Amino acid sequence: MNLMRLLRGQAAEPGWFDFPGGIHPPDNKAQSLQTPIAEFPLQAQYVVPVNQHIGALAVPCVTVGDQVLTGQIIAEAAGFISAPAHAPTSGTVTAIEDRPVPHPSGLTVTCIVIQADGQDTWRPRAPWPDWPARSHADLLQRLQEAGVTGLGGASFPTAVKLAADRAHIDTLVVNGAECEPYITADQALIRERAPTLYRGIEVVHKLYDFQRILIGIEDNKPDAIAALHAGLQALPETLRQRCEIRVVPTRYPSGGERQLIWLLTGREVPSGGLPMDLGMLCHNVGTLAAVADAVIEDRPLISRITTLTGDHLRRQGNIEVRLGTSIDALLAWAGLDTAPERLIMGGPMMGFALNEPGLPLVKATNCLLVPTEQELPTPPPAKPCIRCGHCEQVCPASLLPQQLMWFAQSREWDKAEQHRLFDCIECGACAYVCPSHIPLVQYYRAAKGTIHREKAEHQQAERARIRFEARQARLEQEAAEKEARRQQRAQAAKARQSESATAVDKASDPVSEAVERAKAKRTGEQGTPNTAPTANLSAEQLQARLDQQRDRLAKAEAKLADAAPEHRKAMQMTVSKLQQQIQKTEAQLQKAES
Repeated sequence: MNLMRLLRGQAAEPGWFDFPGGIHPPDNKAQSLQTPIAEFPLQAQYVVPVNQHIGALAVPCVTVGDQVLTGQIIAEAAGFISAPAHAPTSGTVTAIEDRPVPHPSGLTVTCIVIQADGQDTWRPRAPWPDWPARSHADLLQRLQEAGVTGLGGASFPTAVKLAADRAHIDTLVVNGAECEPYITADQALIRERAPTLYRGIEVVHKLYDFQRILIGIEDNKPDAIAALHAGLQALPETLRQRCEIRVVPTRYPSGGERQLIWLLTGREVPSGGLPMDLGMLCHNVGTLAAVADAVIEDRPLISRITTLTGDHLRRQGNIEVRLGTSIDALLAWAGLDTAPERLIMGGPMMGFALNEPGLPLVKATNCLLVPTEQELPTPPPAKPCIRCGHCEQVCPASLLPQQLMWFAQSREWDKAEQHRLFDCIECGACAYVCPSHIPLVQYYRAAKGTIHREKAEHQQAERARIRFEARQARLEQEAAEKEARRQQRAQAAKARQSESATAVDKASDPVSEAVERAKAKRTGEQGTPNTAPTANLSAEQLQARLDQQRDRLAKAEAKLADAAPEHRKAMQMTVSKLQQQIQKTEAQLQKAES
């Protein structure tokens, strides 16, 4: 019945539509909601990575020994899709070096280490109580400088996302579903800071003038739902009429961007597309709260709310913590006094294990889960697929997980892409229901990484091919020009031979000889010198030298194009000298041939 209503464009229940697949794992959220959001105390040292966002890495703009203030930019954005990094507290930069950061592959990246001075002295701040009067460009610039990124997990720069074409965007989807088990950071934020969330909605509405604003939240969060309704009453009447709070059934992964849009509007984001293709923007509640802090209070993104949970921790709850704080210090504060059996960043479905000690907390760290073996048993070894089809039934993107796994195993990347591999949101629902305990998501992540890497290598090879073909075309053109000049010289030599033969004929005529002597005598009497060529080389010899110099110039230019940055200056000087020599030889040749 729900499917038939969906096909007719009707809601399966008032206020929401049904999407395919999904599962109902235990939510395990109550244990981290017993206390208000706490504030983590300042630490002696902070390690700030420059890659806390999607896009180009930020570039450090401080040096070792510099004194920095809280909120000061210490790494600048390095492109359109990038975000700066800020000092989480005041202190001294003691190192800029590669260190491990939270990532599934355990990669290392440039980090800026700050030794705190304990004063937490802020840089000068300029709040904007008059922010509604500011221009769109001013608001976007403020967000870009504040380093605000998506706090729902993707960490996409918010200023870039809000720079989308305003003419075609009419709906804002506010994502408060937070469907992942254990994680309650967004729920705690809504419950305690709903006014800040609504101020963020007002700022974004100022940029787009949305026709409707849909706030989606699961029905297992009654305290947050009540806070949303209470905070809604404080909005201006014109904005309040455009807001709708939609309570949707609890089902994983209803908090996925595509799934939430389907739930709230009944419309599906096209394969390979974005919500913008439907005239929508989707933002997490934590991101919108950070937008309000950045624009109105001039507070850059230097902290975030993180859930600390798992039965290994004596103190579970939500805590606001500065970025760059050591995760080990957080776990010690939460009562972990022994090495954990497992430490997961994120939830049990989409999170990943952290194995390095002392990793820093980053913008994407919404949860640190430290479960016991009894609480979250380690999956047994994978067994062969029995073709039960359960994975296909629960896939929220209507994919064929089993088929994608086979393509990944056999490295048939083109077939995997044809079967919409990149539409997979890596929610883990397929692996959750697999009776053979096959780690399906790991296959998909590895396949995506390999495809991205091979495409990058192909693009690099294509650029090298284009450079090589351009060089070959240049050399062929120079060879053609050289041959044309050779033929011109041959014709000129033939013409000179003809002139010499004519001169010999004239010399045999006594009358002609007398005429030429008379002309020479008159020229001498008029004071015009009968000069000989200044160069000691003939035209043919000068042309041969010019050809050699041009060949050397072509080789030097090719080496300059492929030279490393530290060798380019020397190669450029060589090219310049050769160009000067060619100009001098060309002048001598022209003089010799005239």
